[in-house]
Amino acid sequence: MKKLGRRGFLKAAGALAATAATMGSLAPTAAAKSPARPAKPGLKPKRLKRGDTVAIVAPSGVLWEKTNLPLATESLAAMGLKSKVFPHAMDRYGYLAGTDENRAADLMAAFRDPGIDAIFCLRGGWGAARILPYLDFEVIRANPKILLGYSDITALHAALAAKTGLVTYHGPNAGSSWYTFEAEMLQALMFDGEKVEYRTVPRNDGTLVARANRTHTITPGKAEGRLVGGNLTVFTSLMGSPYFPDLNGCILCLEDVGEKIYRVDRMITQLALGGHLKGLKGIVLGGFTDCGPDEAEPFGGFTLIEVFEQHFAKLGIPVFAGAQFGHIKENFTLPLGARAMIDADAGIIRLVEPAVA
Repeated sequence: MKKLGRRGFLKAAGALAATAATMGSLAPTAAAKSPARPAKPGLKPKRLKRGDTVAIVAPSGVLWEKTNLPLATESLAAMGLKSKVFPHAMDRYGYLAGTDENRAADLMAAFRDPGIDAIFCLRGGWGAARILPYLDFEVIRANPKILLGYSDITALHAALAAKTGLVTYHGPNAGSSWYTFEAEMLQALMFDGEKVEYRTVPRNDGTLVARANRTHTITPGKAEGRLVGGNLTVFTSLMGSPYFPDLNGCILCLEDVGEKIYRVDRMITQLALGGHLKGLKGIVLGGFTDCGPDEAEPFGGFTLIEVFEQHFAKLGIPVFAGAQFGHIKENFTLPLGARAMIDADAGIIRLVEPAVA
């Protein structure tokens, strides 16, 4: 089984199908026509090849710094991919990248367009959940394509898991910095179809002992199941809606940024009270960046690891923290919906099947 390596492939150097008529047909009723649960979980998009065209869409927040768009298209070109910026990607509607209808129209047009091979979300922020009622999940199921993004894009990952069973990719947004590590992972997953092994390698920043990028075993053991999850805040916000996926038999992967410890505690409690921690095969916790105690309130008595242990140790399933995904540098791309094995003792995630067709 191959492990991710450095390939040096980086040497390789708007879908106007969203017509006014198409956008006018969008209404918040499409979800009601879609099946409540996917008939066949694990629907895989086709793999990428050099020269393929990637749609750049913005289903969430506005891109405040306009000069970042050329950086996104240049990064894709460096990976041997063409890019097509969709009509509303650079719109601004308050803190959103355009109205709900227009953002949904771009996403649906990208899925419908036979000339588009993959869809990369420009950035996160907030707003993806607002477009879910405008999506036609039957069309998406009939046109499976790679969907890549993280943070607020978790709303799309969850909804597509619940409604179509499509494998989607929790990883860098089109507007991310795109470190070589991340680009090579994209090559392994989406071009080569490798059964990637994700191993967080401790990093020494001049100290005697490596302190960065360390994993912590909460409950030892191994487990296998489909990957599910993403950003904890966005994921839990979908509970009680038809867009929340079935977690039974899955490996739950969670990350977050800028949340106080008591709020992380509250959100995990919400998952537990909803019965969603029952039936899980395992849990992997990624980066919880800038998630510390609230110094202004008397809620700082637990560390983050203690909160994780309180909730997860009693489940009797393998759990480890510190995996290298989330709002961090050199972000793993996890194929949500693909089957994987975790080893909580070693802090490893390993795909047991390719994540593309």
